[in-house]
Amino acid sequence: MKGALVFLAVFIILFAATLAYNDLPPGKQIYDALNVSIPDSALVLGIQATTLIKAVFNGVVYGIIAWLIYTIAEKTMKPKTQTQPTKPTK
Repeated sequence: MKGALVFLAVFIILFAATLAYNDLPPGKQIYDALNVSIPDSALVLGIQATTLIKAVFNGVVYGIIAWLIYTIAEKTMKPKTQTQPTKPTK
């Protein structure tokens, strides 16, 4: 559950950052690689559609990276519990 919160936090931050500066990688590179032509006049809620697409790409990519780092760090930081062998009862 905490991993999902990490993903959402990073997604929102990078989504907002990309709206302010839409040339952040890898969103721009992914959008360019798709060869989709959307006219610059296409607006969604007053924001260019291409900027929104790039923002979603950046949020997802960086969110997944942050989630993976958090998950790996959490698994390595957990103390390993050692189980005592049980004695057979007679």
